[in-house]
Amino acid sequence: MKNTGIWMDKEKAYIIDIKENNEDMITIFSEIEDYRIHGGSGTRFKGGPQDVVQDSKYLEREKNQFKAYFKKIIPHIENADMIVIYGPAEAGKKFNKELAENYKDIGNKVKAVLKADSMTENQIKALIRDYFKNQEQQII
Repeated sequence: MKNTGIWMDKEKAYIIDIKENNEDMITIFSEIEDYRIHGGSGTRFKGGPQDVVQDSKYLEREKNQFKAYFKKIIPHIENADMIVIYGPAEAGKKFNKELAENYKDIGNKVKAVLKADSMTENQIKALIRDYFKNQEQQII
């Protein structure tokens, strides 16, 4: 049985495969731009020209970058029997939604999407190992 845990945020994803007593970990980096919308006055005078900020353009580009990021992760988790997703922000929820909508066979393997703050690689491995150990104990 191959259990897979994913710790992800907007910047990178750690994928840990646990099979029997072996652990393999790979890191996948996203290429999601970290943008800040700059708008407001283009002059120091009150009532001067204003920059028009196209929020929808940025959000659409970010959405497409998330989809590309998720597509890079999919091949690494296709063969998993059980999947758990951790992360500090909304990336895990977005990834789970993408799996449920467009990759139903993989999405059905997701057992939980849980919040977890930033951690070291060893802490991430331990967190995922403990999750699956607890799952096994509940089954027995």
